[in-house]
Amino acid sequence: MPAPRTEPAPSEAGGRWYRQPILWLGLVVFVASMIGCAWIIVASSRSADLPLETPHTVFGVPTSARSSHAGPP
Repeated sequence: MPAPRTEPAPSEAGGRWYRQPILWLGLVVFVASMIGCAWIIVASSRSADLPLETPHTVFGVPTSARSSHAGPP
């Protein structure tokens, strides 16, 4: 008499991994995000990062370097 099976057969457990639609959706989302990252890098490398010609701060960040030894202006 054969021993009883403790694990269900793959067809009984929901099928094989490549037949699970949620895995394919996750793979598509992952690949799309990697393509999007590469596209952002390529698009940003094509444009110049020119310094701003403003005398004041932009969003609270100074536009020019200042030595910390000189003290506040």
